[in-house]
Amino acid sequence: MGAALLAVILLQLLPFYVALTTALKSRTDLSSQWLLPIGDLFWGNFATAIRDGGILRAIGNSAVVTVAATAIVCVLGALAAYPLARRRTTLNKAVLLGIIGLIMIPPLSILVPLYSMLNRLGAINTYWGIILVMATTQLPLAIFLYSSFMRSLPIAVEEAAVMDGANLLQVLFLVIFPMLKPVTATVVILAGVAIWNDYALSVYVLTDPQVKTIAPAIGAFFSTQSSNLGAAAAASLMGFLPVLVAYLFLQRYFIRGIVAGSER
Repeated sequence: MGAALLAVILLQLLPFYVALTTALKSRTDLSSQWLLPIGDLFWGNFATAIRDGGILRAIGNSAVVTVAATAIVCVLGALAAYPLARRRTTLNKAVLLGIIGLIMIPPLSILVPLYSMLNRLGAINTYWGIILVMATTQLPLAIFLYSSFMRSLPIAVEEAAVMDGANLLQVLFLVIFPMLKPVTATVVILAGVAIWNDYALSVYVLTDPQVKTIAPAIGAFFSTQSSNLGAAAAASLMGFLPVLVAYLFLQRYFIRGIVAGSER
């Protein structure tokens, strides 16, 4: 079992190792990509990605979009999930099934009407336009996770709060929300990574280089630097690093949220 787990870990890390060795080599270093650079490490590829690819600007744009959209997803997802979890009526079950069905719809299948609507609203190449699009695409999964987690919470806690004189809003914000840390971390990771890595919708909604997020920016940079694999690999590593850091801070809540949300 341990050997199998180690093999899986190595397979997962292999692409990052190859990208790192490629990013640290100059264009004149023709040694195998499986080997570390010969001699000193070459950091010029990262400078090229920053200077010619605008990667730092794209990372900043992605940070704004990801944080704002993920915050909207968490707040609206929790608010929408509460009545679905606590009022198990036939209508609510049908609504929840409909929300689960929305998860299965590929975003690209609605690209044409979505782009047409955003164009009429003047939302193309704007932060608020892509934030609304990203939040909408991630809301169904967030509602499903929150409702599943809330069903595992004891209702006696809410009843005790009501007996102490708390109203519905106080119960929701002072009792329920503080108990949602594990599933919120799960939603933040799943939705945040999906929003950060989104290419299919962002490449159409954000065409201005000044507002491009990281995935379209790396794609555009790679198309112009296809002969410079080192610079392209450096750009990819820089775009991946913020997600890795965020996951390291939230990983202790991630498994707890997944397990607790699947208990019922």
